[in-house]
Amino acid sequence: MADPAALSPLKLMALLLLWHSALWTVQEAAPLGPASSLPPSFLLKCLEQVRKIQAEGEVLQERLCAAHKLCHPEELVLLGHSLGISQAPLGSCFSQALELVNCLRQLHSGLFLYQGLLQALAGISPEVAPTLDWLQLDIADFATNVWQQMEDMRVAPPGHPTQGPMPTFTSAFQRRAGGVLVASNLQRFLEPVYRVLRYLAQT
Repeated sequence: MADPAALSPLKLMALLLLWHSALWTVQEAAPLGPASSLPPSFLLKCLEQVRKIQAEGEVLQERLCAAHKLCHPEELVLLGHSLGISQAPLGSCFSQALELVNCLRQLHSGLFLYQGLLQALAGISPEVAPTLDWLQLDIADFATNVWQQMEDMRVAPPGHPTQGPMPTFTSAFQRRAGGVLVASNLQRFLEPVYRVLRYLAQT
C-alpha cells in the first residue's frame, strides 16, 4: 500500500472515503446477535428453570419405573400415538437458523401444551403425585417468564394459545404409560431449549 504521506490530498480523501464505505457495508451486512434482544437475567433464570424441570422429569420417570415397571418409553410409542400424546415443535429454535421471536412463541406454546398433558395425568399414582404437582407449577412459572419477556419485547401474540384436545385415559395402565411418554417427550423438548438458551447466554 502507498505511503499516505506520498499521496496527494485528493487521492488521500478518496482513499479515506473508500475505506469508510467498506466499513459501513460490513457493519450493515453483519446482523445483530439474537442475544442483544434478551437480557442476561432472563436467560439465566430460564436456564435455571429448565434444569429444575429436567430434574423433576427424571424423578417422575424413575418413580414410574420403580413403582410400575414402566421403564422404556420407546416401547410405548405406538400407544402414545393412539392416545394422542403429541410433541411440541421447536423448529425456530435451532441455533443454526434461530428465529428469536418465533422461538420464544414456540417455547411458550410447548410449555402450555405440557401443562395440559400433565393436568390430564391427574390421579396417575400416589407415588408420583407430588412430583407431578411440582412439575406443573414449575412449567407454569417458566411459561409465565417467557410470556412476560415477549410482552417486554412487544412481540407477544394477541392472546394465549388455546389448549387442544387432551388424551383420554381409560385405564390406570394407560394413564401411567402416558406419564412415561409425557415425561420422555418433555425431556426431549427441553434438551434443545437448554442448548439454545446456553448459546444465547454465551454470545
